[in-house]
Amino acid sequence: MNAIISASELASALAGENPPVVLDVRWQLSVAKAAGEPSFDGRAAYASGHVPGAVYVDLDRELAGASGAGGRHPLPDLAEFGAAMRRAGVSAARPVVAYDGGQGWAAARAWWLLHWTGHPDVRVLDGGLTAWQGELSVDVPARTEGDFEPRPGAGLLDADAAAALARSGVLFDARAGERYRGEVEPIDRVGGHIPGAVSAPTTDNVGPDGRFLPAEALRDRFRSLGASDGREVGVYCGSGVSGAHEVLALAVAGIPAALYVGSWSEWSSDPSRPVAVGPDPR
Repeated sequence: MNAIISASELASALAGENPPVVLDVRWQLSVAKAAGEPSFDGRAAYASGHVPGAVYVDLDRELAGASGAGGRHPLPDLAEFGAAMRRAGVSAARPVVAYDGGQGWAAARAWWLLHWTGHPDVRVLDGGLTAWQGELSVDVPARTEGDFEPRPGAGLLDADAAAALARSGVLFDARAGERYRGEVEPIDRVGGHIPGAVSAPTTDNVGPDGRFLPAEALRDRFRSLGASDGREVGVYCGSGVSGAHEVLALAVAGIPAALYVGSWSEWSSDPSRPVAVGPDPR
């Protein structure tokens, strides 16, 4: 099953016999640039207009644990995550579609968590809310409790497994190239990358309209970066959000990949871990 869905396909599905649960996961990475700069309010954005029937999901509170030694967006407590998804109406027998404002990172985080914990039918709205051509609603839908119970599977890396994969397979760094090279680091303790990781910015997975490149183009891109047949593939980013978008792009390309959720925010917090800088992976 395709991991993404177009706006027209979503509109048709919502009018069908088993409409999907729609999750509004609008979120933006908040980096303070000036004193008093307001942070993005996803709940307010939801209240101002959303896909009819969509339920708001808070990435920081429901799709991640508290920031700390495990990174800025570590895994949520699975019992709390399951409860949040059930409150949103998520059930195993009902499809799920997640969307955000268009960047795709937050929706991909919801997709990855649900996919990793065993939901059989979850997709991301390609292009996000900006691709939606239908009317928007300001009504908060009545929620019917779902029955989803998270059961984690494969596809998760910790710091040691990510380091090993950078040597034995291919580990993609989904951040911007300048952060990978260590030229700038606006958030974390130190710039650079995990030794052996390959730069593969998430922004190169989409076209100017924010929609994913065709599957064949994505396949060619990742193969050119080392994801050849039979090689194990992993991804990390700054804090496990944009990296989920890269795992989603790899899924569109037909390439399974694991996610290092702690990512650079966890890796760089430990001074004993090695750091590589410059364009060379090592």
